[in-house]
Parts: sequence; structure tokens; C-alpha cells
Amino acid sequence: MTGARTVPAWVLAVALAVPAAGLGLLTADSDLDVSLEHHPAHFWIVVAAAGLNAALAYATSQEAQRRGDARVMMVSLAFLAAAGFLGLHALATPGVLLDQPNAGFAIATPIGLVIASGFAAASSLDAISLAVARRLRTALLAAMALWAVWSLAQLAPLDADAGVPERASGPLIGLAVAGIALYAVAVVRYLALVRRRRSSLLVVMVAAFVLLAEAMVAIAVARNWHATWWEWHVLMLAAFALIAWSAHRQWHEERFAPLYLDETAGAERDISVVFADLQGFTSFSEHHDPREVTEMLNAYFHEAIPRVVRRHGGEVDRIIGDALMVTFNRRGDQPDHAARAAAAALAIQETTARVAGEHPGWPRFRVGVNSGPAAVGVIGAEGGRTHTAIGDTVNLAARLEAQAPVGGVAIGPETARRLDGALLEPLGVLKVKGRDEPVEAQRLLALGAGDGG
Repeated sequence: MTGARTVPAWVLAVALAVPAAGLGLLTADSDLDVSLEHHPAHFWIVVAAAGLNAALAYATSQEAQRRGDARVMMVSLAFLAAAGFLGLHALATPGVLLDQPNAGFAIATPIGLVIASGFAAASSLDAISLAVARRLRTALLAAMALWAVWSLAQLAPLDADAGVPERASGPLIGLAVAGIALYAVAVVRYLALVRRRRSSLLVVMVAAFVLLAEAMVAIAVARNWHATWWEWHVLMLAAFALIAWSAHRQWHEERFAPLYLDETAGAERDISVVFADLQGFTSFSEHHDPREVTEMLNAYFHEAIPRVVRRHGGEVDRIIGDALMVTFNRRGDQPDHAARAAAAALAIQETTARVAGEHPGWPRFRVGVNSGPAAVGVIGAEGGRTHTAIGDTVNLAARLEAQAPVGGVAIGPETARRLDGALLEPLGVLKVKGRDEPVEAQRLLALGAGDGG
């Protein structure tokens, strides 16, 4: 098991058992639950936890957007909820923002952890909508802002007369119980995911959820500024530090891949693929200084990549030397992907032609485009993962690029079929290396009015 190798089971058992034993000891003997009021220590512990959560929320949000994965987005919302409310709790430290304790800021941590538990439990479900997750993110940001304003205004029930509770009671106990139950749901369901995917990140996520559940228990029994109160602060810091440590140890690409929904981790999609490389690159490299070669490639890619990605919605799969691979509709949200890919291919030739015009000795691009089904998902294992597309559609796009005229765009028959009114020039029936059947390729000269891209 990968997770067992990088995070030994006994280490996790000790990490979870020690705080649980400490909490049990403190609650069993009230004499051990000593009082220690130290404002700077409280502030920096909570700020550290909030900072870790903010970094994790940003990283997972970026990954969720890039891959269109709803589970990673829900995990991001769990981190965001914890980060926002922990930040408010840090401000409740006397002498930081206010001279006196503020009820709303003081109880912000249990509120944030309960909300985070809901997102954690929801992230363990398979039927999650990315659109719903995005709406929840907007609602969460609004709720945190409203909580801050309400607390500062000291409006009921967070008014000054309410005071800061010495320990959890009433509704806070109910929230703690709800949080524990939701973290338990997340633990059970993530354990099932661990058995399927055997990832150290998932093991650590389970451990973190257990620590956060223990923190909710501590919240329910703790007295302000006593040892039990300090323990739940340390527990939440440990939980989020554990996740941050595990994510840092992952390969820098697809570090949150173990969290992906099945359809993100591996599914068949109808996509379009663009391949481009420089005709004569090897010869140019042989006769020029490596710094000149690098300058040439950077000048080309500086012009080509932004147009492909920003204007036409393509995703750069990889750049290997002078070769560029771009995919469209990887997330299943671009029904017009063939037109987008064709427009991007023409844009590559248009923009790089201007660069080549300023440097007559530089090689020119050939571009190939193909559309059709492909397997899209994570390839590799921990230490070397990538999210890519594979299959005959991809292979044919690469072969078409090799057959394309210099400065031109060659497209496959399926891409040509999907373009409405495009100006095409037959390239003839090509015998493509690696394929039994010949391919009827077309040179794309211009798009029709219906192919905006």
C-alpha cells in the first residue's frame, strides 16, 4: 500500500491515540485541566491553522477548476470555511483587534469546523455537482462576511450582553455533536476510498478528519484558557498541518489526484487534440547555440500558448522540446470543441508566422488537429503522475501534424465533419504510420461563419 509505505500505520495510530488519551485524562481529572491564559500563543496557533487552511483552500480550488472536479472543490470549501472562521477567531484574541473579547469571533472556530465537517462529508459522496459547489462557495464567502459584520456590530444573539461562554453549552453542544457525526461520515467513506486507491494523501485525510472530530469533542468539554481548551486548538492545527505536509510530499503535478471523482480520474470523453511542432527544429538546434534555440522557442510559445489557452479554451497538456499538445473538452464542458481546436490551430499559425517573419532563419510550425473519443484521466503513480488524454484520436492528431505542410494545419475527417462551412483543401488519402486504414486528411485554410471558436 502506497499510503502505508509513506505514512506507517503505527505512526498514524499513535498520532490519533495520543490526543484522544490526553483529552480523556484531562476530562477525567479536573485538577489536570489547569488554566493558562497566554494571548500571543493563542493568536499564533490560530493564525497558523488559518494560514494552512487558506493555502490548502487555494491549491485545491485551483486544482478543482483546472480538472472540473466537484469533490476537490468541496474539499476546498472545507478548508475555506475553516480558514475564514479561524481567522475571525484569531481576531478575538484580546488586544489584537478589540480590547475586549467578542462573542461572535470567540465562537467562530466551532462554527467554522462544523461547516467544514459538512463539506468534508459532502466531498465523500460520488454524486456531486461542480455547479452546486461553485454556488456554495459564493454562499460561504457571503456567510463569513456577514458573520464578521454581525459580530463587530454586536447584534443579537452575538451582542455584548451575551458575553463569551466559559464552555460550550446549549446550541454549541448540538453543533459539536453534529460536527462529530459529519466527520465520522467523512472518515467511513474516505476509508472506502483508501481501500480502492491506496493513497497516502487519502490516509492522511482520514487521520485529519479523526483529529478534527476529537477537536469537536474537546470543544464540547473545554473551559476557556484551560488545558482542554488549548488542546482543541492544537488538534485542529495538527490536522491541517498533516494534510499540508502530505500534499507537499506529493508529486507537484496532480498532487490531489487521489481525491478525484472517478469520472475525473479516468473516463472516456469526446475531445479534440491539437499537435504542433517545428519543421527543421533538429537541424536548427544542431547549427545554433542552445541559448539561441531557447530564445526561439520562448518567442514562439509566448505568442502561441496564451491565444490557445485564454481565447479558445484549450488546455496545454504538455510541451516537449518544440512539440506542443493541446486538448479541448477535457472536462466535458465544450460541445464546440472541434471548432475551438480548429480556431486555435489557425491562431497558432497566424501568430507564429509573424514571429517567423521577423526571424527569417527560424523554422516554422506544422499543426495537426483531430477529434473523437479518448481516454482522459490520471496516468502514473505517486512520484510521477499526469492527467492526460490517450487513444487513437490522440495518436492520429500527432500523425496528421507530421503530414501537415509547413505553416499549415492538417485536420482529420472527424474534425472536418464537425466544421460548418470551413474552407478546406484536400491533402489526399494519407497512409499514416501505425494505422491499418489510410486517412483522408484536409488542409484547413479558414473557418466558416458558424465556427467562431
